[in-house]
This record gives sequence, C-alpha cells and structure tokens, in this order.
Amino acid sequence: MSKFLEEFIKKETSAGILLIFVTILALLLSNSPLAGFYESFLHIPIEIRIGSLHIDKHLYHWVNDGLMAVFFLLIGLEVKREVFEGQLSSWSQAALPGIAAIGGMLVPALFYIAFNYNDATALKGWAIPTATDIAFALGVLSLLGKRVPVSLKIFLMALAIIDDLGAIVIIALFYTADLSTLAISVAAASLVILIIMNRLGVTRKAAYILIGTVLWVSVLKSGVHATLAGVALAFTIPLGLKKNGVEVNLSKSLEHDLHYWVAFFILPVFAFVNAGIDIRGISLPSMTNSVPLGIALGLFLGKQIGVFSFSWIAIKSGFASLPKGSNWMQLYGVSILTGIGFTMSLFIGSLAFPSDQAYQYTDKLAILVGSFAAGIIGYLVLLFSRTDS
Repeated sequence: MSKFLEEFIKKETSAGILLIFVTILALLLSNSPLAGFYESFLHIPIEIRIGSLHIDKHLYHWVNDGLMAVFFLLIGLEVKREVFEGQLSSWSQAALPGIAAIGGMLVPALFYIAFNYNDATALKGWAIPTATDIAFALGVLSLLGKRVPVSLKIFLMALAIIDDLGAIVIIALFYTADLSTLAISVAAASLVILIIMNRLGVTRKAAYILIGTVLWVSVLKSGVHATLAGVALAFTIPLGLKKNGVEVNLSKSLEHDLHYWVAFFILPVFAFVNAGIDIRGISLPSMTNSVPLGIALGLFLGKQIGVFSFSWIAIKSGFASLPKGSNWMQLYGVSILTGIGFTMSLFIGSLAFPSDQAYQYTDKLAILVGSFAAGIIGYLVLLFSRTDS
C-alpha cells in the first residue's frame, strides 16, 4: 500500500472517531437545558456586503453552503486522483467497487421509494440513504486492526469515493432551485477562466482559489447548490505539470493541504450543527412513519443488500475478483459498513427537507439510527469472521 494511501486512511479513521464524539456532544446539548443556546448558535447571522453583492445567511447555512464547498473540493480532487492514477485508474481495479457502488445507491433508493411512493413531498428524500460516510466507515475498520485485510480497506475507500461522485451527480440533477441567468453566466465565465489557467500551466494556488471564490459566489446566487462549485474547481486544478524541468502536482499538494482542515475542522463542525436533534419530542410511533423507516432501513438493509449482491454477481460472473486475502463473510461485513451514511446523508437530507420541522427531526434521527446500526453490526460481523480466505 502506498504511503499516500496509508496517510489517507489514517486521517480518515481518526476523523471518524472525532465525528462520533462531536455527534454525541451535539445530541447532549440539544437535549439539555442548553438547547436554547445551541439553537441560537446555529442561527447567528453572518453578513458579507461588497458593493451590490450581498450574502446574508445564518451560521448553519454558511457551514452547509460554504464549508461544505471546501469538502466537495477535496472530494473532487480525490476522485480525479483516483481516476487518473489511483484505485480507479484501470478496469480491473475499479470494477468491483464501481459495480458495488451502483448497487449500494440503487437498492437503498428503491427501499426508500417503496415506503414513500405515494407521498410527493417525502419522495424528495429518496437519495438520503444512498450515501456512505468514508470517515465513519474507515474509523470502524480501524478498530479491527489487522483482522481486516488492506485490500478490503482499499475496496471500501474506492466504493465510498464513487458513492461521493454519485452524490455529486444527484445533487446537480435533483437538488437545484430556480436558476439565475446572470449568476450562471458569471459561473460559466469563471469556469472558462479556470480551464484556460489549467491549459496555460498556471501553478499558483492563490490564483485558483481567487477565481474559485468568484465561482462559488456565482453558483451560490445561481440556484445550483453552492457545493458543486468545489467539485468544478477541483477538476480544473492541474494534476501534474512540469515547471522549469520540475514536476509540479498542484492537485495533490492542495489535496494534502486540505485533508487536515476537512477531517478535523470542517466535517466536525458540520456534524455539530447538523446532528443536534431534540429527541424529547420524538415518539416511537413517529419513527415508524414512512420517511424515517425508508431512511433507516435503506441505510441498514438497502446498502448491505445492494453492495453485497452486486459484488457477488460481479465476482461470480468473472467481471471482478474477491479482494485479495479476504473471504465472503468479510466482504459482507464491509457491505454492512457502507450503510454508515451520516455526513453525506445528513447533507442530502438538508437539501431534500430544508426545514428541520418538516418531519420533526425524525429524518435526521433515522440517519443516525441506520448509520449506527450498520456500524455496530458490521463491526461485529467482521470481528467474528474468520480471517482465512
């Protein structure tokens, strides 16, 4: 395993453990006498005005529209690296996680739709259980040490990255508002400038960040979700260029710089402002409604069925092979872990149901229940599975 990959997994596993503590803290605060202060914190108004440009949002929206754009910038950089020179750079490497990821998005969506097909509002949440949280999932795998072969960790990482790419496409196609022609034009012009900079061999990070900021603001104002600006920026940053005879990999350098900020600041802050659910008013009957059931069962059952069944078909048909040193039970255990949706599920949920009161927080609680069930059961299956293949 490459040094870069080892470093990536180490960061993600540490971040997953941190996310657990931050989530528990948010839940404790939102269900304590300090709940009012927690809510006030989320709704702190932050305003930026430069001439006629005016952006006025609460802290909650700055995190979801602003900080998460940086998270999606990192995802874009990771996807590009994996496609051009990593685990997704050849058919033999990408086949199994790619096919498994398709099953892991399709089956959970069908689970959710089966519960909510007759409710047009509820159907907006169909993509919530399709996500996998790579930090949480790798965090659980790290607790198992050498009982899990490295090949399965790589499989899970590649699958989660493809999942993220799927989430990007879903957000772009299904979660956009009315479009502003002017803002779209500015965004398009910014993107063209970034592409020209790439073709001219510009290697200054500041230049890409400056134009990328203009791109983010214009996308924010356009009606397309602002986080997609991060992905667009990522694909314009050079992966490898020669400058004065020296190879400069701006994309990989920026990815390295962003990893610590995303893993140990952006994602914990996102979890803190999104996972605070007041469960005091949630009853057991409300959790058996179609939306929370579709989410929880989509994550816990839909993900494992989709990932494992599609993997089984791919391996038995000869399109792919079982990860080296692993067995079917271990692959099944990892398939269960893909049901840890958490961060991405919460994010898609915030787009599908912008008002926290839409389903009285049961949608968010269902994400936590489904994710934690997948984490615990997946861990136990891997713990008691035989290590020989």
